[in-house]
Amino acid sequence: MRLWWEVARRGFRRYATYRGATFAGVFTNSVFGFIRAYVYLALFAVVRHINGYTVSDTLTYTFLSQGMLMPLFIWGWSEIADTVYSGQIATDLYRPFDYETYWLSQDLGRATYHAILRGIPPFVVGAVFFTLRLPHDPETWLLFCVSFYLAVAVSFALRFMVNLSAFWIIDVRGVMGLSASVWTLLSGFTIPIAFFPETLRHIIDFTPFVAMLEMPMNIFLERVHGVAALQTLGVQLFWVVALLTAGRIMLKAGSQKLVVQGG
Repeated sequence: MRLWWEVARRGFRRYATYRGATFAGVFTNSVFGFIRAYVYLALFAVVRHINGYTVSDTLTYTFLSQGMLMPLFIWGWSEIADTVYSGQIATDLYRPFDYETYWLSQDLGRATYHAILRGIPPFVVGAVFFTLRLPHDPETWLLFCVSFYLAVAVSFALRFMVNLSAFWIIDVRGVMGLSASVWTLLSGFTIPIAFFPETLRHIIDFTPFVAMLEMPMNIFLERVHGVAALQTLGVQLFWVVALLTAGRIMLKAGSQKLVVQGG
């Protein structure tokens, strides 16, 4: 555990060095939050609520999702694929630690930094200009924190597998672009899943993508309570275990195929 803690710490510190990028990212996320917010304000000028969402709920969802965008890191992460193409992964696989857990620990440290410095500020900015909704029950904050880290783990597991596709294809950019588009839509980032037609909503609920964003949002907005909230965490945990296991199988298959400098 000490090893993974230190790896996570270094993941945090690595991104803490990019202060200019942090400031620019907060500004950009806040601006896009305002754009999305005014679209929803126009919508709720016509309707009073959508499947239980009020205008305050939706604005909260908007700025919270903007804050979770970087912690989930669903756009453009290719560090593992780069090591496959460079051949560095051959050395990494010989190191005396579990490869997948190493990257997961580093990603959790990175996500913690992004949550604090890239996630909270856009939400605070939104709260200054709009009426946002905070949880009423103190336990909701704890449940949300657990749900947040489970969401990051689900996101990592999906990104891990997309990166490992570099073992079989020449360029992963197409797969990454397509995957990011699917995740953005079906996780609930573009619009809340509750806004989808009922039949489509039920189908999406059986995918792991809702565990990345929609489920943490439901907990924060207290759309699920008590046992239902614990069941939500259980579903997220299920997807974490299932996807990380799939990633291990994929890594094993890819490493058997790996060829570096003809060896």
